[in-house]
Amino acid sequence: MLFGKRILAKFSRELGILFALLLTVVVFGVLDPFYLTSQNLMNIVDQTTVNGLLALGITFVIITGGIDLSVGSNMAVGIVIVGTLLVAGVPPILCILIGIVLGFILGLFNGFVVAKMRLLPFIATLGTMSIYRGIAFVFTGGWPVLNIPSEFRSMFNDRTLWIIPNSVILMLLFTAIGYILLKHTRFGTYLYSIGGNEDATRMSGINVDRNKMIAYGICGVGTAFAGLVMLARLGTGEPMAGQGDELNAIAAVAIGGTSLKGGKGSIIGTLLGALFLQALRVGLIVVGIEPFWQFVATGAIIIAAVYIDVIKEKISLIRSTSAK
Repeated sequence: MLFGKRILAKFSRELGILFALLLTVVVFGVLDPFYLTSQNLMNIVDQTTVNGLLALGITFVIITGGIDLSVGSNMAVGIVIVGTLLVAGVPPILCILIGIVLGFILGLFNGFVVAKMRLLPFIATLGTMSIYRGIAFVFTGGWPVLNIPSEFRSMFNDRTLWIIPNSVILMLLFTAIGYILLKHTRFGTYLYSIGGNEDATRMSGINVDRNKMIAYGICGVGTAFAGLVMLARLGTGEPMAGQGDELNAIAAVAIGGTSLKGGKGSIIGTLLGALFLQALRVGLIVVGIEPFWQFVATGAIIIAAVYIDVIKEKISLIRSTSAK
């Protein structure tokens, strides 16, 4: 009984999101039985992968109290460069490694601008968002990269045991690695500490700048994975790819319970948040609501998720004051 209470207390936010996800599935399933078919449910999970990978990566940054508005543009750079290499005949495995390293380097540069140049994360990544998008256009001359080899595409689009898409397995593996890093390593402890009180963390002797840069680098890796999945799925490398995806990624993180102020967050919550967002979108389409309302729903969800944190902080403050 005591163990159960501890689990509920530890994963209260994640369980709340899981309940909201299940409720969403049930409601739309009642409105249209097609929604509950195994094919549609698997499609929802599969369609979550790109935004899920972006959100999982940016979770590391937001926990430090930062933000990365450049994830969509970073993804576009990786897509066009990897796509060009694939078309030129470079082996797919080598192209994947290049894409991952490139994403990490671009993320690391964001971290350098934030940590070493002392720019506000919003301003720094707003600038790199434009820089990276410009690089994607310059690299291709504004034209998409066509005829992506089927060998590369099948690496992400094929299904294991004819059921689970490889892209979903990649997302789950990245989730597992992210959970271990945040919950079972010193690095994860440092990130939470930086987001909670950066000055105190720095005074305790922790290399804040280095850990921030690594967090942004990991965000870049998540972005690279998302770009590889999108490139394989579409079969073309668009320099416009990922435009606006930063909003969806931030929404998934906020829904998942990660505080946009930093210091609190959960990788599992982010994954559930991304699934909830995609389930809601598909549900709106299935019941015949215009897709444009997705933007309204996404913005409203971000505001609601952040306001929930504000209310929780007020309640905690009242309880601590009354206890004294």
